Amino acid sequence: MADQVPVEREIELKLRARPEDLHRLKTAPALAGAKSSTRTLENTYFDTPDLVLHGRGVSLRVRRVGRKLVQTLKAPTDIGETALARPEWETPVPGPAPDLSLLPAEALTVLEGIDPQALGPVFASTVKRTTCLLTPAEGVCVEVAIDQGEITAPDGRTAQLTELELELKQGGDAATLYAIARDLTETAPLWVETKSKARRGFDLATGAAGGWSKADALELPRDATVEEAFARIVRHCLAHMLDNEACALSGERPEGIHQMRVALRRLRSALSTFRDVLPPEQAATLGAEVKWLASSFGPARDWDVFLSESLRPVDKAFPGEASLRALEKAARAARERGYVQARGAILSMRYTRLLLDLGAWVDGRGWRGDPARDALLDQRVTDFADAMLEKRHRQARKRGRGFATLPTEKRHQLRIALKKLRYAAEFFRSLYPEKAVRRYLKDLAALQEALGRLNDTATLHRLVDELEAARGPAGWRLGAGMVLGWRGHGAAQAEGELVADWKRFKETEPFWAE
Repeated sequence: MADQVPVEREIELKLRARPEDLHRLKTAPALAGAKSSTRTLENTYFDTPDLVLHGRGVSLRVRRVGRKLVQTLKAPTDIGETALARPEWETPVPGPAPDLSLLPAEALTVLEGIDPQALGPVFASTVKRTTCLLTPAEGVCVEVAIDQGEITAPDGRTAQLTELELELKQGGDAATLYAIARDLTETAPLWVETKSKARRGFDLATGAAGGWSKADALELPRDATVEEAFARIVRHCLAHMLDNEACALSGERPEGIHQMRVALRRLRSALSTFRDVLPPEQAATLGAEVKWLASSFGPARDWDVFLSESLRPVDKAFPGEASLRALEKAARAARERGYVQARGAILSMRYTRLLLDLGAWVDGRGWRGDPARDALLDQRVTDFADAMLEKRHRQARKRGRGFATLPTEKRHQLRIALKKLRYAAEFFRSLYPEKAVRRYLKDLAALQEALGRLNDTATLHRLVDELEAARGPAGWRLGAGMVLGWRGHGAAQAEGELVADWKRFKETEPFWAE
């Protein structure tokens, strides 16, 4: 392999736009005075038959611009420093197929085990790109590319592309890109796009578009500082949420909204966990916006759970019951109202600006400035994790005293304390021996989920009250009574098991104490 090709570090922010807004964006005040040029890019993406590169988060393409052919290899993003940067290698090639021998030795780790002969085209894209250069400050240069085109799969299926790419070419930092993006949202609606063209192409080619996903495993280096750990955790939460955005918008699979809510809960928990090392006013402002977004998804999720976990077992036990059919119809109408609210939140500029503000805050280390807090941020995260886990553990045990006779409200408070403990344990689990963490989390999760089922029972009453307030067609009240009775009976039967779950958790050894 050639050794003379340097690795470039692409720092780029992508934004989705509507096709009808492209003209306005090209003449936006934020781009005033910048000269632009337009060209057509024809791209072919390559991988092995079993998509090994895609599985590694790697993309390999050959791009034609006029008569020129260039191959580009991009490695995965490392969320440790910024969510916007990823390594890439670019070299001219003599033909339409990639030539790995022209890539540098540094790319060997990315391509380890790849047989060049096994590489073949997976999908293609054609993009009309208009670019201009901005100089927001002395020594700083940002390229703004406005793309419109489509991705084409081998079977002829297509996906439209309408997006902006803001790439840092010289000087500045990621905060520069977030600031320009925020200015552009004043001209036309824009949405943060975390999926690369390659990722969307593979989704189209494999039929994975619109799917949902759980959070990937979070890895924190043992020598990380508190600040580095916090930044990684926030980026991890945001990536998890955005990975499920398309699924939530479609409303076809309940897991889309559910996973976005989980990501937001984790994000709120991260802000709470690191509260003592963050400026109170910043954490409060961002926390309030995150809470707004999470609450926007609440009704959709509540009705999804009602239909799948509360109504379904009763419906199976009493097939053909007319009042249950009427209840299902009323619940589905309420669910759709919930999804309208959720979609409205996701498509709002308040949502986009929250993402841009969070990105700028994390990448720009916007919490720095107070010497005392900065000193805490520079400490090793292992000591911080030990202290925080012990604090959360003690709080949960205190709230669970006399568990067998705790009233409903006290058990709800315990459930919240356990949830905070569980999220903190999951944030820091990579810092500890996996076997001990797994045992602790197993007992913690069993107790939290059992308490969650009790909370679902309490939620049922609220949902039924909402149906009453909606004043829709009657006929469902008997069915609602059947569901409430079924769920209440189940909760009473599970009481003994719930008490046993609490005792088991109390006896579980904390893994950070080993």
